[in-house]
Amino acid sequence: MTTLQHTSVLDMDAVQLKAELDSGQITSRQATEAYIAQCQATNPAVNFLVEERFTKALAEADQADKERNTMKMTGKLFGVPISMKESFDVAGMQTTGGLPYRKGQMQTTDAEIVRRLKAEGAILIGKTNTPALCFCQETDNALYGRTNNPYDLSRTVGGSSGGEGAAIALGAAAAGIGSDIGGSIRFPSHFTGVIGFKSGNSQVSSIGSYPAEEHPLQQRMLGIGPMTKSVRDAKLLYSIIADELPMENELNQYTVTFLPDMKLPLSKETEGFLQAIKGFLSTEFPIREDIPPHFQESAELWQEIMSIDGASGAAVEAFGTRPIRPVREFLLDKAGKQTDLHRYLSWALIGASLFKPSAERVAEIETIIEKGDAELDRYLDKRILVLPVYHTAALSHGIVYKELFSIRKTFLQYIPYVAYANVWGLPALTIPIGADRDGMPLGVQLVSKIGNEDALFALGARLEEEYKGYSRVIPSFI
Repeated sequence: MTTLQHTSVLDMDAVQLKAELDSGQITSRQATEAYIAQCQATNPAVNFLVEERFTKALAEADQADKERNTMKMTGKLFGVPISMKESFDVAGMQTTGGLPYRKGQMQTTDAEIVRRLKAEGAILIGKTNTPALCFCQETDNALYGRTNNPYDLSRTVGGSSGGEGAAIALGAAAAGIGSDIGGSIRFPSHFTGVIGFKSGNSQVSSIGSYPAEEHPLQQRMLGIGPMTKSVRDAKLLYSIIADELPMENELNQYTVTFLPDMKLPLSKETEGFLQAIKGFLSTEFPIREDIPPHFQESAELWQEIMSIDGASGAAVEAFGTRPIRPVREFLLDKAGKQTDLHRYLSWALIGASLFKPSAERVAEIETIIEKGDAELDRYLDKRILVLPVYHTAALSHGIVYKELFSIRKTFLQYIPYVAYANVWGLPALTIPIGADRDGMPLGVQLVSKIGNEDALFALGARLEEEYKGYSRVIPSFI
């Protein structure tokens, strides 16, 4: 394959690649080889790919090409190479959660979403890095180490789907899959300039996603969804993994709502883009500016829900057969000693024990959620919220962790924008809309209720066209 062909494959979204494959302009082997070469060239510096299946992927690509030549191909992603977050079970691959003691634990079955993607002909080239147990918004763990932002290696990719964000930003796969219980798709999408879609409550099966969320309040916050180069890809992959297809919506019936000044941290560049988007959309849609129901309390609710039972289930998973001693692990890591638990996870476990809600408070939260769901169902009827994702572009490694995991509750300032969709189980689409003065990507998220996903994709496509959306990073380190 020529250098020009190789580059063009990396820039293609899954829809375009599938069309090129079907027309015979390129073979599945050639596309797979291009992605593998990109992984090999960029992974040493970025560390996004933690387990590869290159040999098997090439064999599957050859089989796809053979079947295509005999017109036996089926599937929406037939012969298209993808990647996915390490937390999803894949038969014949490990699911470690970034924990050293789980290294070598091979899975015998596929997660439900993996089964569906394979049934549509997708070829998996590898699994991408996460923080330990997906329990932090920065991607680092004691087993695989830290993932760096391909735009600037000194900065974070976010988390927990950080490796996946970096992979798609680099064009190292046609598309990918992440999961989100606290901004875990949206933070990396925002920080690396890719499209990310968090599904709504119970819309995508979590069978085979590790670790499993045990409490119903935590389960409702989890959304599994695509991380892609285009909105049309996000819509396509969502149509494959979702239990129900979203209803078609007439976008011109919708009102678009922005937040008023909330006195929350927000960079001038982000505020500038939000004002520009408001002006752009005002020519087509009624624009409102107000505070959505329960917005101001959602950050606190998010922390309390994540701290139910002091995150005892996560602690058991983190330590395995060892005694549960997060304080000891944290101090050892801080002192530079060898530990099996990254300090991000041990500190998060300590925080969960400190913020653990009482049984009475959990019952109160359940009542708040029940009433709030009904209120939001009415409020979000034919309405889309345009929200920031974070107060700024990607920061240096460790700063997001300090902002969100402080006993001084600084998370109340920084996580409200993403916590809202998690607490209320809402679908949310993140779109790249520009860059800051340092060239670091900035995104916004579109949020509505379950059933309005089609409208989110339609509005996202408008913003993608106006603001150019995804553009593959050309790294300076190779």
